[in-house]
Amino acid sequence: MTQLRKLLIGSALTAVASTAAFAQTSAQPAADTSAQAQVQTQVQSQAPAQAPAAQGVQMPAPAPQNLTASGSTDPLVQKRNADAKANAEYRAQKKMSKEQLKEQQKAAKDTYNEQVRGAKVNRQADKAAASNELKADMQGQPTGAAASGEAHN
Repeated sequence: MTQLRKLLIGSALTAVASTAAFAQTSAQPAADTSAQAQVQTQVQSQAPAQAPAAQGVQMPAPAPQNLTASGSTDPLVQKRNADAKANAEYRAQKKMSKEQLKEQQKAAKDTYNEQVRGAKVNRQADKAAASNELKADMQGQPTGAAASGEAHN
């Protein structure tokens, strides 16, 4: 288990060092031999800086570098970039459409709930009016006739 851990840590450090060296060499002209010597000295100067991190001292994380090719002439790269752009636009449009649908559904639900509340209020008012009318009619009749269910002529 510890051998596997050592192997993984070693390969990760190697990958970081090679990525840093590649990033530095891609920004400098390759034909210049003095530039190559500088890259080698920079890589060597980075190795001691990484050593304290292994001893428990935390080093600040390097800023992320976005390596992108600008205007590649390769048709496959152009297609990939166009597809990525189209997919991003599609996802943004889909997200906006979903948000609009949710807003419309919420507005429709609010309208429906208001109509239901209005109908309940109207029904209660109708019941109260009918009850009051019935009570008014009952007060005009004798109590015995109303209790026995006889009609008043």
